[in-house]
Amino acid sequence: MKNFRKVLAIVLSVLCVIQLGILSVSAADTADYTINSPYENVIWEGDGAWGAYKGTLHSHSTFSDANYDLATMVKEYYAQGFDFLANADHGVTGVEWNKKPDYPFLYNYQFIIGQKQTVLTDEEYEGMITGTYNNRGKKMTCVVGANELNDLTLTKCHVNGYFLPEGVGTGFRGGENAFEEAVKFADENGGISHINHPGDWLDSNSNPQAVCDPENVAYLTDIILKYDSCYGIEVFNEDNGPTGYDRVLWDNMLMYALPYGKTIIGYANTDAHEPGTVDTSFMTFMMEENNVENIKATMMNGAFFSTTRALRASDFEIGPTVAIDACNTDLAYPMFTKVVVDGHKITVEAENADTLQWIANGKVISKGEITDGEYTLDLDTVPGAEDFLYVRAEIIGEGGMTVTQALTIDNGEEPLEFTEKTKSFIEKFIEAFKDSLLYVIIQEIIRAI
Repeated sequence: MKNFRKVLAIVLSVLCVIQLGILSVSAADTADYTINSPYENVIWEGDGAWGAYKGTLHSHSTFSDANYDLATMVKEYYAQGFDFLANADHGVTGVEWNKKPDYPFLYNYQFIIGQKQTVLTDEEYEGMITGTYNNRGKKMTCVVGANELNDLTLTKCHVNGYFLPEGVGTGFRGGENAFEEAVKFADENGGISHINHPGDWLDSNSNPQAVCDPENVAYLTDIILKYDSCYGIEVFNEDNGPTGYDRVLWDNMLMYALPYGKTIIGYANTDAHEPGTVDTSFMTFMMEENNVENIKATMMNGAFFSTTRALRASDFEIGPTVAIDACNTDLAYPMFTKVVVDGHKITVEAENADTLQWIANGKVISKGEITDGEYTLDLDTVPGAEDFLYVRAEIIGEGGMTVTQALTIDNGEEPLEFTEKTKSFIEKFIEAFKDSLLYVIIQEIIRAI
């Protein structure tokens, strides 16, 4: 009997250990977390519903290197139904559309080649910001203080600064790889910023894997982590000719930045230099009212969607598998009309879309056709969801692609503390040399040879 009791005690002990192990595994599998959505405060329908406002914060005129004057460009945006616009000429801080901004002497070449630098009349300007011009019935908000910093650098290391004081930043050039210099300038002058068309700088057309290179990802993301006033990157720019893989870079930067408690917002801008490229990439801001204060807040909180009308086919997992080209057509672009989080479920509603895919940590976790305009993702049914850093959605239709911002996963852990890496004298010297025009010219000569 004593032996039996001993055996029974051992068996029960083993069963208890096994049960505790099962409970431990079960707890890990159902680890609790919170989904933080940039759209959580949006009122989607009913009384007080917010508006969906289409706009771009990166456009050009003959006050820098565009082929068309400011008046022509602004009228084209107005005619195409844009609700807000920031003109961000190279090294020129934007002012109201009925005023001529200060601009560097260099751009006087526009006169030499016969270009106009015409602005709106006072009557035209007043009509556009009130919506009475051509009886459109809705206004287009003028966002002043935008400047594509780093001027005409050959490497395209451009940063858009916003809400800069009038004249501040005019002629700012920076270096050939001086993203941080431009971000710092905007920060010190009370502005905010984002990094423009990073794929152009990385030359990812020639080397798509450049958007996955850990050194490139760390270099760009460290700048955003260092400066609170820098909020993200352009994931869509114009027709994405040189920037077709920047969504992949965005995912990699999100995975790098989120452990530090900061998200990377993905912007979309026309970067238009002529009327024919106005219908390319843009954003839809969810706002209570269309005004500058709300536009600035939305730029910072990410309560918007980014759309492109053109994107090359890609071998990367997130695609697209078939090229998109709907610029300057009557095809309606896809749009989200609701993004709602309920526990571990995310429900989206969309229109003008055929396909929806969900992306987490750079991987497609779900993809399918949209049949009834609504789709719910239940993360409790997705293996490994507790390890996700974020989830985002993309919809594709005949008229283009539209993406949400990242909905981040908070598992309660304290964020890492970002510490800037200490650079040696040699590293600083090499960095300074690569920032010089001489280095870029040598590179171009080597490429030509």
